[in-house]
Amino acid sequence: MALCFSLSHTVSAQSVTLTNPILTGFYPDPSIVKVGPDYYTVHSTFSYFPGLPIMHSRDLKNWKQIGNVINRPSQMDFMGERMTRGLFAPAISYYKGTYYVTCTDIDHDGNFVVTSKNPAGPYSNPVKIPQVRGIDPSIYFDEETDKAYIIYNSDAPDRKPLYSGHRTIRMYEFDYQNLKVVGEEKQLVNGGVDLSKKPVWIEGPHILKRNGWYILYAAEGGTSVNHSQVALRSRDIWGPYVPFEGNPVLTQRGLPADRPNPITSAGHAQFIEGPDGNWYSIFLAVRPYEGDFYNTGREMFIAPLTWVNDWPMIEHGEKVIEYKYPTNIKEVKQKGALPQNGNFAYTMTFDKGLDLSLLFLRTVDSSSFKTSKANGLTLRLKPETISESGNPSFVGKRQQHLTSTAETEVNFSPKTANEKAGLVIFQDERHFYFVAKSKNEDKDVIQLFKSKDKTTELVTEVPLTSTAAKVNFKIQSEGALYSFYYSTDGKNWNLLKDQIDGKFLSTKAANSFIGCVYGLYATSSGEKSENSASFKFLKYSGNDSMLK
Repeated sequence: MALCFSLSHTVSAQSVTLTNPILTGFYPDPSIVKVGPDYYTVHSTFSYFPGLPIMHSRDLKNWKQIGNVINRPSQMDFMGERMTRGLFAPAISYYKGTYYVTCTDIDHDGNFVVTSKNPAGPYSNPVKIPQVRGIDPSIYFDEETDKAYIIYNSDAPDRKPLYSGHRTIRMYEFDYQNLKVVGEEKQLVNGGVDLSKKPVWIEGPHILKRNGWYILYAAEGGTSVNHSQVALRSRDIWGPYVPFEGNPVLTQRGLPADRPNPITSAGHAQFIEGPDGNWYSIFLAVRPYEGDFYNTGREMFIAPLTWVNDWPMIEHGEKVIEYKYPTNIKEVKQKGALPQNGNFAYTMTFDKGLDLSLLFLRTVDSSSFKTSKANGLTLRLKPETISESGNPSFVGKRQQHLTSTAETEVNFSPKTANEKAGLVIFQDERHFYFVAKSKNEDKDVIQLFKSKDKTTELVTEVPLTSTAAKVNFKIQSEGALYSFYYSTDGKNWNLLKDQIDGKFLSTKAANSFIGCVYGLYATSSGEKSENSASFKFLKYSGNDSMLK
């Protein structure tokens, strides 16, 4: 199922109600740019490949993936890296016909910029910016002066932090034609809004200009429950920047922990004018099922933004973020787009290739898979496993709801006990469950594995009485609980294991920045193999009560 970029739209007479999250599932660190009537966002992908999805909308509700910024191994791969490393916090901007995406490859290339004349790509090979030391680079273009600036999170002054999490916001002038910094680096913010209160992790900075003010806004407090957004401003691009007395302009910390269907960890925002002329903020937040436990990762939310004396306020700082915001924006649906918010279901059949949203681990090996109308997605069994830091035969799709179901049909005849193929719910190399067809003493079996350290342990195994090569697998999530099923006819389901601990798959338990992915996976577990497994489809459905 291949979705191609198109500017084909259907305008509806009805006004849009924005349903949060506007991008469900693992779409963290959102950055947005408006070009005419079009909106484009980009998001962190860490060590998944392709990297940095480009999403498009004309109404801030209906989103369609049109490309990936890092879509060629020649640009970058992440072999040998943990899944939670790789690409951190991109930012997208546009100026004089060119799209610019900045980002940080946290372990290797550092900060870089790529460009394209088309928002969908292809994007250039990365140009490194070694002088920009830190994370979260963002380019601001000052149209009045035809100058550009790159702003980012960096070390404490003189690399001597006064406390853990002490960071700064710094900036260079940026030569946007030659993609390099100009002049000297200058520190704009030390620590955060109030250094005496020891603020931590000032990051994700952006600048916009309004009524002669340069508004500098950034996240503060770290990406967990103390996350927030703060604003400062100056009449001069280089400062000094004065903090807003009403900071934070967005946070969910301090709200009652027992509130129903909580949204937490809100921050890493960017401000944008909507199609209706009103202002909005997009930002990351999470939907925990208990405490700080969530499996769907950090998602993209939206809330109205108001300007008060040229200061931005998002939901008046500490007000509860709503799941729905009615607007006067006219709906614009996009042809061929997968649903992205609310409750939904879809089926991928792979007859026209792989959808842009599908994910590989660290790089893409075109020799390891093929697609066809007859067989769907065929994966060659590789020795690599998902417990390691290589590129196994794995194709994944984000879990986008707390209550969800993923289902596939696999045609596979294992020859040895090492050969396995099936469906996995994957948080990272050390946090996953894998339901598979395999062999045990020359008999076909269904097995359920749980990751353990750098290998797996068998949870349960049942004999497969059917002699047919085909078997269906289904995984269901209910917040912290996951259940696993198999079927030999695609209609009558057998429960393999009911309501296994899903907190094991949470971002918190994994100490990671990523969310869960349902994956089609085939492996020969360290041995060479000429065998393959074919996956006919991937069905997904999600139904969360707060999204109704």
